[in-house]
Amino acid sequence: MSSSPRRRALVSVYSKEGITEFCRRLAALDMDIISTGGTARHLTEAGIKVTQVEEITGFPEMMDGRVKTLHPLVHGPILFRRDLPAHVEQARQHGMIPVDMVVVNLYPFAETAGKPDAGDPEIIEMIDIGGPAMVRAAAKNHEAVTVLVDPADYPAVLQELQDKGQTTPSTRRRLAATAFAHCSAYDAEVSSYLSEPAGDRAPPAVYHMHFSLVGSLRYGENPHQQAALYRETSPAAGSVVAARVLQGKELSYNNYLDLDAAWSLVAEWDQPAAVVVKHNNPCGAAVGKTLSEAYVTAREADPQSAFGGIVAVNRPVDKETAAELASTFLEAIFAPGFAPAAREILARKKNLRLLDSQGAQPGSGRSRHEFRRISGGLLLQDADVEPEDIQWRVVTRRAPTPEEDRALRFAWTVARFVRSNAIVYALGDRTLGIGAGQMSRVDAARIGVLKARTSLKGSALASDAFFPFRDSVDQAAAEGVTAVVEPGGSIRDEEVIAAADEAGIAMVFTGVRHFRH
Repeated sequence: MSSSPRRRALVSVYSKEGITEFCRRLAALDMDIISTGGTARHLTEAGIKVTQVEEITGFPEMMDGRVKTLHPLVHGPILFRRDLPAHVEQARQHGMIPVDMVVVNLYPFAETAGKPDAGDPEIIEMIDIGGPAMVRAAAKNHEAVTVLVDPADYPAVLQELQDKGQTTPSTRRRLAATAFAHCSAYDAEVSSYLSEPAGDRAPPAVYHMHFSLVGSLRYGENPHQQAALYRETSPAAGSVVAARVLQGKELSYNNYLDLDAAWSLVAEWDQPAAVVVKHNNPCGAAVGKTLSEAYVTAREADPQSAFGGIVAVNRPVDKETAAELASTFLEAIFAPGFAPAAREILARKKNLRLLDSQGAQPGSGRSRHEFRRISGGLLLQDADVEPEDIQWRVVTRRAPTPEEDRALRFAWTVARFVRSNAIVYALGDRTLGIGAGQMSRVDAARIGVLKARTSLKGSALASDAFFPFRDSVDQAAAEGVTAVVEPGGSIRDEEVIAAADEAGIAMVFTGVRHFRH
């Protein structure tokens, strides 16, 4: 901090969260406040004495506020080195009084760009220029200047000023790192927006990723692996990270993976629906007239696997559903709300984690892109959303009945979320057996049969990719399956279709594959 008799803070914030009380406390600590436009008006109306930046620069704000702090008499007092006599002398010659603190947060670019009705001119105006310049200047000169971009840091800084009369070097360095990360994430949002015009699906030349640490996790997939949770700059409502944790043990790395898998699948249905996930695969999924009915049906599809599973539902949990959930040993439940009576029942399970999307529906937090790290690089792809122009084509002599069609569509929906090779046996409102993650498709078909607790007679089968041989169809026919949906595209399609015709099975090709590696 400067040794000048009165210290100065330059304050220019878009979000006014906590700023009035913060500046009132700064003033009480004999710090003068310099401010701009809307911030100056806000503080003045609160009775805080403020010096307008234009009083220092001699220039008014101009060009609709695009130019107001871009001036040597703003940046010189922030940037000059207090330990260099030449800098100190130049500052004196030009009437520069040191600025000891810069408090800035930026225009809400990401929030504006995310509005469905925001046009390009409005979004472009939210590209902040003066704010990042002041933040970077203060962060560069953090040996002497304290920079604040996050209201969460206000209390600690005030406490240090109260106790020590100044902020410590370690605090200034930490805040400088926060400031540069803030600017970096902001610039990435702008770059991504400008690189991806509406309707342009070309991958960006540079893919930016900026995530902030939420906290460390107990461990990763296994106890010997360290792990942590990070969040996007502005996580979407309805995403797992944005959910409110209501109760239970600390969530683990594997819990987050399974919650995301369950929440993504349950979004596929408009009717009351429930999904049970174990080891990142659905072991049961169902829709029902009520949420309770949907959950019980999903659980009973594979109750052995449901033990210790993760559940997601697409309706607020009511008392009846809570009673059924409480009767099963579960790790976590994700829902768009919990009725008070449901909370009371589930509170008895002290270790059971409850996540509340706070009214946001599942699916609303989906990201456009998915990425996977590989050694030396990154794989990026669009999220696997069912194409709107998908065309189902009947390829057998017999077409599916309306009831079979309903079952096929249910099975096909679930298959998208099962690790490949994936086979799903289903009726119109529930899964019956799921074969997941096998190296051969016929083994997935066999495992799906083994997992089924009831006869598969009259059921439908969905395969996430084409059948390379007829063996899986023969397996299905032996179990009484009457309808099959698959992408098609194998060199042996005719052989597979012939197997279906021989068994009287209705077969549909979608032309779309849904591998999930």
